[in-house]
Amino acid sequence: MGQRDALRGQAARLGHALQDKGIRVESIGKLHYRSNEDPAGFDVVHIPMQVADGVGMVWGSLRREEERVRTDTRMLGSYIGPGDSNYTRYDKAVVSRTEDWLKDAATSSDPWCLYVGLVAPHFPLIVPQEYLDMYPLDDLPPFKLHTMDGFENHPWIQKQNAAMVADSGFKDHDERKLAAACYFALCTFLDDNIGRLMDALEANGQLEDTTVIYSSDHGDNVGARGLWGKGNLYEESVAVPLIVAGPGIAPGTCATPVSLLDVSQTILDHFGAVLEGDRPGRDLFDIATQEQEPDRVVFSEYHAVGAVTGAFMLRKGRWKLIHYQGFEPELFDLEADPEETTSRAADPACEAILADLSAELRAICDPAETNDRAFADQDEMVRGYGGPEVAMSMGAPAATPPPET
Repeated sequence: MGQRDALRGQAARLGHALQDKGIRVESIGKLHYRSNEDPAGFDVVHIPMQVADGVGMVWGSLRREEERVRTDTRMLGSYIGPGDSNYTRYDKAVVSRTEDWLKDAATSSDPWCLYVGLVAPHFPLIVPQEYLDMYPLDDLPPFKLHTMDGFENHPWIQKQNAAMVADSGFKDHDERKLAAACYFALCTFLDDNIGRLMDALEANGQLEDTTVIYSSDHGDNVGARGLWGKGNLYEESVAVPLIVAGPGIAPGTCATPVSLLDVSQTILDHFGAVLEGDRPGRDLFDIATQEQEPDRVVFSEYHAVGAVTGAFMLRKGRWKLIHYQGFEPELFDLEADPEETTSRAADPACEAILADLSAELRAICDPAETNDRAFADQDEMVRGYGGPEVAMSMGAPAATPPPET
């Protein structure tokens, strides 16, 4: 529900359910919880990266236009280009620690569940030269729907984008292209790190009997629409990769839309664990082996940095609705227009489709009530820290600093 308190471990979560079953469950790398001491559901947390100062970007909860903080620092970092950053060094340390962990786990036949949190391709956009060399600037595709070419963003997006210095902070177009190349190169850096983990599983005789789930928490606009980072609900930002591999899993793809809620249910079912309460997720293996459901609804929402009101996304079949509370919606036909170049929300021919997706959204939540509740929760948090004057300087200005490794 946007940026409020960091996770403290008060409520039972996935890891707690595994612990109740006697499963060894540990983490290595980025967590973004409040504190190493909070009972977050891991037996051990190795070199965890938690939110800055245990509070996160509190200033990002000041979202109303009249109160929000607009930083003068470029979100992507002061330097863009070849080299090593604190994040690339941290990821290397996470991979090295995981290789050692897997070697140790191979000495026992007991079941285990390990979460590995890598940071790249997160900014700062600094990447070792050998990866950057793979992406010559002259070979990059043009930026899609860029504002420098006359494209005008949705009014909600314009207001949100004004909250931080992003595309407007480049020295020139060559640096803009270099930023995109660095992001793509960091993706390849990530690929190599994942390859090292798979090699470690194989080297320790675990590859054939270990289920691996690879995914992410968000994407990145990488200059599309003149946007960088996350925080909006276009495909570049909200769509995430998901690959599942393991014993008995045949190669292929599934046309049923899924979300990260399904990942947690899959892990629970894999270990025969139970977590009390209603959960909308489904086991990915059940989804993949049953008749495909291309019209299955998936949902996302955003109430964090720059969001002057709540934004809600609903995908159903080929259609995708973005509802901006207090603003006109956007409606995209992802089959005919996968790049989301033209909103059909005002098209009379799509009136029934818009109504159907809007009804599906309201079956999940009341956008107006949810928007009000998000603001109320964040207002309460800000008051608890001493008010807006205090909150506006609390938390990391952009990327969370990693721990010493």
